[in-house]
Amino acid sequence: MTQPKNGHRELRVNRHDCPSPHGLRTQFARALWSIVRLSLFLPSPSPFNAWRRLLLRLFGARIGKGVKVMPTARIFAPWRLTMESQSCMGHYVDCYNLGGVSIGRNATVSQYSFLCGATHDHTLTTMPLVARPISIGANAWICADTFIAPGVSVGEGTVVGARSSVFGDLPPWKLCHGSPASVYGERVVHDKDD
Repeated sequence: MTQPKNGHRELRVNRHDCPSPHGLRTQFARALWSIVRLSLFLPSPSPFNAWRRLLLRLFGARIGKGVKVMPTARIFAPWRLTMESQSCMGHYVDCYNLGGVSIGRNATVSQYSFLCGATHDHTLTTMPLVARPISIGANAWICADTFIAPGVSVGEGTVVGARSSVFGDLPPWKLCHGSPASVYGERVVHDKDD
């Protein structure tokens, strides 16, 4: 680090010299998954959920009954994904699950959402990768284009409004939105439409 004239420290790090935080086994698995995703997962028609569940299970994902994962969803590491029965991952969801992602029963992660399970330690010059798990509770709904930060837990039954950014845990059975997302009401569920 050098001290420039304006008083701010200047960081000079050649990121290309930093070793990969992933071991050779993980790098090989990632490469194999990329080939399978591009050739077999992504081209599959939307209704072929059973086929995509099979592919995910072959790569170590824990997938419950009736799970729906749209073909355009991007899952970084299937072996670190848990989706309980009847949960859903929509089109173009980016599931960067280095720290693991758990999606509860009947929960939905809507299109274009980003589940970001890792960050970097900016206090060190090498900026090492820091992976943290994400947990989406049963019956929760992550609405379209929502960002979920590393280490976040969304409570059971909670709805996070579209285009929200979630940087901290959210309690169960709440309505939340904003950036950062905050609680603005209770979620009340009825057994049938009136």
